[in-house]
Amino acid sequence: MLPKDKLARINALANKAKTTGLTEAEAKEQSALRKEYLQTFRSSMFNTLKSVTIIDPEGNDVTPEKLKQEKNNNKLH
Repeated sequence: MLPKDKLARINALANKAKTTGLTEAEAKEQSALRKEYLQTFRSSMFNTLKSVTIIDPEGNDVTPEKLKQEKNNNKLH
């Protein structure tokens, strides 16, 4: 997760963009912060998904093979 100060800055830039507009430097900063946020979010979501097991109503493990392989790869490292 991003530090609170970076999240606050993302929100401040978003609010400023809606009201008065951003300078070129602020727009670049906003873009970089958004990119960092998305990378962090995707990494976190991927780690969460690697710990999921999908069970059907009959009790069978129906976790996709690709996800099972990722889990096995992580156990090896």
